[in-house]
Amino acid sequence: MKATIEQYDSGAEFYISEGCHIVELLNDGDDPNVSIARARVEPGVTTRWHRLKKTAERYCIISGEGRVEVGRLSPQDVKSGDAVLIPPMCRQRITNTGSEDLIFLAICSPRFRPDDYEEIEDAGSSVA
Repeated sequence: MKATIEQYDSGAEFYISEGCHIVELLNDGDDPNVSIARARVEPGVTTRWHRLKKTAERYCIISGEGRVEVGRLSPQDVKSGDAVLIPPMCRQRITNTGSEDLIFLAICSPRFRPDDYEEIEDAGSSVA
């Protein structure tokens, strides 16, 4: 890893079929231990059930409000300042329950790689 400063580029945001908008803030093979993305979920939207096979993920809620479903935990309301830990192979989805965009950081270790992502059709088909 080398010292780097990455400038935020709102124009780099892209939509993923899971149901949210993403800006990759840090995701570089030079730092394989972690990646950070900014996620944005529009009001009323629930992301699709998914899991990361070999990656732990943390959500750090920046703004808005929502309801997160992780593993076998009961659905929980989240707001600015809340954090969610999602182990590898753990099903997850989040709903924006507010009237403004729900924005959070998705921090992955090791870094997020597309081949680690898996959509889940049946919410009961996962562990944790």
